[in-house]
Amino acid sequence: MMLMLIFSLSVIVAASVLLILSRNTLRLVVGLAMLGSAANLMVFLAGRPGLGPTPILPPIIAAGAETLPAAAANPLPQALVLTAIVIGFALLCFALVLIANLAREDARQDADALRAAEPEATDPLKPPLLVP
Repeated sequence: MMLMLIFSLSVIVAASVLLILSRNTLRLVVGLAMLGSAANLMVFLAGRPGLGPTPILPPIIAAGAETLPAAAANPLPQALVLTAIVIGFALLCFALVLIANLAREDARQDADALRAAEPEATDPLKPPLLVP
């Protein structure tokens, strides 16, 4: 099972890098969301799910005990992944709103063509664009 999860993680990372390298802004945002999901899966894999012949027990401490059983799942990666999912969803929503506003103002979806919206090179706060 662990090899299958590692293989799926590598496929998700490869697909997300392919989408991020695209010049379309919507594909870029979807690629970033997929990369965030891959990072969540990697943190989840750090908790060693499905390791060993015994089934995974939920991270519940029995009455009178002071530690988790040895076969219990590690609760820390689960909490980190849950927090990262919420933050990633908020970032995705924010990016989609930015893309919707950009599409309303300018029909171009090419990320390189968006340089026209930047200030002129004479602006003291912006460095000039180096064109070879």
